[in-house]
Amino acid sequence: MLLSPFCRSVPSFVALAVILTGTLSSRTHALSPVHTRLASFSSLRAATTTTLQMSAAPPRHIVVIGAGIQGTSVAYQLHKRSASFPPHSSITILESQAVASAASGKGGGFMARSWGNGVTTGLHELGFDMYEELCAELNVQSYRKLPVLSVAPGRPPSNKGNQQSVKERNPSLSDVIPDWLDGSVGRISPLGLGEDTAQVTPKEFVEKMMDRMMNANCSDGGLSFKLVMGTCTGIDYEEGDGSKSITGVRYTANDKEHTLEASDVIVSAGPWSCKAEHWFENSVQLPMEGVKSTSIVWKPPLDHEGKLKSVDATALFCGEDERFGTHLEVYPRPDGTVYICGIGGSDYISTSDLQSSAFLSSCPPKPDRVTAATSAFHAMSNTYAQKGELQTVQACMRPCPPDALPYMGTVPGYSGAYINAGHNCWGIAWAPACGRAMAELVLDGECACLDLNPFDPARFTTSSKRGGRGRKKGSLSVGEQW
Repeated sequence: MLLSPFCRSVPSFVALAVILTGTLSSRTHALSPVHTRLASFSSLRAATTTTLQMSAAPPRHIVVIGAGIQGTSVAYQLHKRSASFPPHSSITILESQAVASAASGKGGGFMARSWGNGVTTGLHELGFDMYEELCAELNVQSYRKLPVLSVAPGRPPSNKGNQQSVKERNPSLSDVIPDWLDGSVGRISPLGLGEDTAQVTPKEFVEKMMDRMMNANCSDGGLSFKLVMGTCTGIDYEEGDGSKSITGVRYTANDKEHTLEASDVIVSAGPWSCKAEHWFENSVQLPMEGVKSTSIVWKPPLDHEGKLKSVDATALFCGEDERFGTHLEVYPRPDGTVYICGIGGSDYISTSDLQSSAFLSSCPPKPDRVTAATSAFHAMSNTYAQKGELQTVQACMRPCPPDALPYMGTVPGYSGAYINAGHNCWGIAWAPACGRAMAELVLDGECACLDLNPFDPARFTTSSKRGGRGRKKGSLSVGEQW
């Protein structure tokens, strides 16, 4: 009897079990120890085969364009799966300005697990759950769960001598109403009591992910990571069988042209991701509007002795205040600062202007909106009206596609090309979920954690641009093309 090489490499009684497994299936109870050992050998053989296949595969060189919270989250989730890469593979983030230089360094960092709706529900839930895990993993100090209140603007009472405090007027919420909410406010109601609402300072989160990847030990032939400063100018590719295979990413740095070797490219450059229309030769249309808004940060308050006072951890979503044209969102942070956005007076930046790099290197705030926000907050908080001091005045843009849904998926007509952008006002809250989803899509060929179909980057691309995916006779398209 001739045995296969595998059977000859194991004890003879195991080899015999391999041959007789089919004919003795009714007597497997007598061979259960043998079957157990056989299963072990089968698992070992499968693992060895996978390892050999991985070793024989060419290295993958993945370039992520954009070092904001979205791009860095994609890179980090890819990096966490280093075992899925062939030897000598690499991950590179290409950034034109600085790490977390735009909204990721200037956003509020609020997240709410149950605030999703329809197709965004999974993004909210997975992102929220992942933040708690990742912030512990990365030792992020600014993450915490906190209650959230809806606060209507108020009018000064006509008889201040009989005025009750805000807490006295709302005894059922007195435990979560912050001490600094001691001015003129209207109706207060809870939006969340801290079970499914939380916050993080996004810049810290980005920097901690970047540090972890930069400081990871890379053994000989292992997955490497680097951050490259430069401005993307285009994509190189080779014509393949029905698609264009990514080979490189072109960029400029210090007025010189460079090229990064790439097998895959993921565009995650916030509102400026619409530049990719040109990089991919109009194979995909990415209409985008940048909503440019001002925000402010207050210094921690001081007590009568000049020492820093603690700031109660309750976030506020305030109603429209017609006096100032604001609808403030107020986020106290663990370091004692108070971040405020919802200031009103936003500017809307067109796709063509974004493609021309509008507000990429400089995004100035609007002084009149700073004044309005300061007045609105002073009306709500006597504490800050009397002793508050502004620390930061800034502006940034959130990226908004026409349907307010992100672009997440592949670029039609290309192999190894992906878009992850346009996450609207929830980009920070969704970042970990988006990172995992894109990592699965790139490494596994499909996303298991989320349904990405509603976020198809080509959903606004005209049929003439998207064509070529139907039947063909040679190179001639035959029948419907989609």
